[in-house]
Amino acid sequence: MTDVSADLGTGRASVGAVLDFAWTAGKFTATEAMANTSLTRSTTIDAIDTLLGAEMLRELPNARAAGSYRSGRPSRRFALAKDLGVVVGVDAGDTHLAVTVADPLDRTLVHHRVDLDPLQSADARRALILTRLDEALAEAEVEREDVLAICVGVAAPVDRDGVSPPHPDGFWERTNPGLAEALRDWAPVVEIKNDAQLAAVAEGAEGAAIGCSDYVALLSSERFGGGVVVDDHVLHGAHGGVGEGVVFDHIVGVGSAIGLRYAVQDHVRAAVDADEIAADSAVGRLAADDRVDSRIILTLAASGDPDALLVTSRVGATVARIVGVLGSMYDPARVIVCGAIAESIEPVLTAARRILPGELHLPAPEILASTLGAEVVSRGAVATARRAARDYAVPLLAEQRLRASA
Repeated sequence: MTDVSADLGTGRASVGAVLDFAWTAGKFTATEAMANTSLTRSTTIDAIDTLLGAEMLRELPNARAAGSYRSGRPSRRFALAKDLGVVVGVDAGDTHLAVTVADPLDRTLVHHRVDLDPLQSADARRALILTRLDEALAEAEVEREDVLAICVGVAAPVDRDGVSPPHPDGFWERTNPGLAEALRDWAPVVEIKNDAQLAAVAEGAEGAAIGCSDYVALLSSERFGGGVVVDDHVLHGAHGGVGEGVVFDHIVGVGSAIGLRYAVQDHVRAAVDADEIAADSAVGRLAADDRVDSRIILTLAASGDPDALLVTSRVGATVARIVGVLGSMYDPARVIVCGAIAESIEPVLTAARRILPGELHLPAPEILASTLGAEVVSRGAVATARRAARDYAVPLLAEQRLRASA
């Protein structure tokens, strides 16, 4: 975290230590803060009183006031102040926009998700994102100056300055339409991140990668993209392109970065056209009516429908090839298939697990379906914004308030 003592004297280091402890402590006493910060009792109490004066902490009613006190002197109890500000997480996908306003700890205040026109111009998309942000803050009843940190996930590689490189078709420029510049003055910390990298953050924080140091979060619904974690570090690259799905355009047996939603539909139509699936079967009728909903096909496969199982076995072979490439490049222990389609993807993964060992020489990674659903990128964005608030924005706020009172 930012060192609050930097310009206020070495005694302020204790203030920073207690503030950092308060993030995860919930309700705490001076004794608990002392034990967890290795400060002396008097130093701990001085730091707590300083933070109370700066309104960074609040003192809770004691046990006597709450009616549970029996005998002896009740301990003073404290908690991080509730009104330090908010964080904002944004999932700006190719076809959707989700905006979340949350407190810095654990509570969601507002969450909206709307569909986007994937063909809208960069200017129109940027204006829409800014409008939706303003609307979400208004609904949460907070002002821009209350925002501690913003994190936006986009379907594009992003460098460390929040800028995406040029794309031959302009796709990356549309999905990241100058957001770093547009949001620069909205918060002390503004981060623009690749969406798959944020999915990896979410899986590591609250999903299928908890406790795992080496894994790939494979966004799979619309387009393939991998958030890669090696030795507990999210890999980035010079232009933010680690895990970029365009590589699959060049992999035999994959041929495209198109996601599983469309891969299921394409395999259904190809099998019907090749008379491998009868036109009057349940799957064949869906294709004839141009109603090939991937979720329906996956549900049919889970129930044992042979035509749907044929399709999922072929999609599973594609997934096995993708995971084989990722496994050979990054040697993960797990590959977690993420996105809205993950909730029904198990028939595909069952087929992929059978095929995968033949796709690489290293031990095959475990393939799992994410439990975080369509909001996996949003969750990663909020988690990243909260981390930025803890590491930088709130210590900066504490420093400003301490200066004002010095």
